[in-house]
Amino acid sequence: MPRERGEKVVATNRKARHDYTIEDTYEAGLVLTGTEVKSLRAGRASLVDGYAFIDGGEAWLDAVHIPEYNEGTWNNHPPRRKRKMLLHKEQIIKISHKTKEGGYTLVPLRLYFLDGRAKVEIAVAKGKREYDKRQTLRERQDKREADRAMAGRRNLGD
Repeated sequence: MPRERGEKVVATNRKARHDYTIEDTYEAGLVLTGTEVKSLRAGRASLVDGYAFIDGGEAWLDAVHIPEYNEGTWNNHPPRRKRKMLLHKEQIIKISHKTKEGGYTLVPLRLYFLDGRAKVEIAVAKGKREYDKRQTLRERQDKREADRAMAGRRNLGD
């Protein structure tokens, strides 16, 4: 059987980039059961309420919704369970120190398969205040308008 190659994104947390200022990102493996992997391969997952934390020198992903596998039997997994993330010890220590500083949290950004292995991209992030969110939206809108004006000017020159 040929090995799976490339990256297949299962779920993204678009709201995270709106609600948080992203400092660092890390790629972590996930410890999953068979029915969870099959459900993910079907493209079903939600990172909306998910968060990550460090406990006892281990990284954990919690409240990520992976629905039960349709063809699963009595040994199907619970949809919202605590899942262990696989990171290097140095990364865990670095993340732990950063989150203990205060104001920082761990947020899952994407859930995907990389060469057939389930991965999650997590970010050390700081929560944005309401005025920060408005300012970010305003900057994005201004950039879009400037790009449109430049594109309009290029079309006039033709």
